[in-house]
Amino acid sequence: MKHPLLATLTRIFGVGAVMLLGGCNMEILSPKGDIGIQEKTLLLTATGLMLLVVIPVLIMIVAFAWKYRASNTKADYQPKWAHSTAIEVVVWTVPCIIVAILAVITWRSTHALDPYKPLVSDHKPVTIEVVSLDWKWLFIYPEYDIATVNEIAFPVDVPVNFRITSASVMNSFFIPQLGSQIYSMAGMETKLHLNAREIGTYAGISANYSGGGFSGMRFKAHAMSQEGFDNWIKEAKAAPTALTPDVYAELTKRSERNPVVKYSSAPPAMFDFILGSTMTKMAGVDSATCTSTSNNLIAGIN
Repeated sequence: MKHPLLATLTRIFGVGAVMLLGGCNMEILSPKGDIGIQEKTLLLTATGLMLLVVIPVLIMIVAFAWKYRASNTKADYQPKWAHSTAIEVVVWTVPCIIVAILAVITWRSTHALDPYKPLVSDHKPVTIEVVSLDWKWLFIYPEYDIATVNEIAFPVDVPVNFRITSASVMNSFFIPQLGSQIYSMAGMETKLHLNAREIGTYAGISANYSGGGFSGMRFKAHAMSQEGFDNWIKEAKAAPTALTPDVYAELTKRSERNPVVKYSSAPPAMFDFILGSTMTKMAGVDSATCTSTSNNLIAGIN
């Protein structure tokens, strides 16, 4: 017959696990891109190696507590015991070996999964320029002369080269099922290279708190067939609005839970001007001068 205390503890731990994991959708453990798959393997490998220490320790805690409980008069009581060379060897050697293995794996994976490292492919990459705003994402396709808000698309099995910056506070660009997150920072450009191996729609988020509208700062990443992507581009080009300096100035204003918007055209150097104007602001130039200069430059390109 099962001990009543053990049965109660089992129920408590079971309910607790369900409650703690209830808000997790486990997207990281369901990768759909090359980088995400490698990161999942790294995560599971590191977790397994660490559990080689954690699980025996947890088992021994319960075993020792049960064996040396006050009611067990048969337990070997040694009040003057102080040292065991065998125990010292085990508790130091095993963790040192595991840490050494983890160090080698981390060193190799850090270089193999460098977000700035382009993906090897026979297909021409798609470039997407990313600008984080309050609280929305602006995406510019320089090769297709379009832009979108809170939505991107790209062909499946084709590398996507992201250029990332912020026109506001620091954020973090992250598509969990495709791979690495990387920060978007004002006055700086970061890069990320991803791809998708399966057609589907993947959730994109900001992984860095950036103020009151942070929770709604989400976007959709559509991995499509080449035909579907071409149709998506045509749909964007048919949009009634272009990304003009005035439209961009409106986008920079704070707003929450913005709907998806497509722009039929965008200045080819828009990303560089946003990056440059943000650097100018950080250098201390007044905002009116910065906005005027940026608008004039963009208008000149158009």
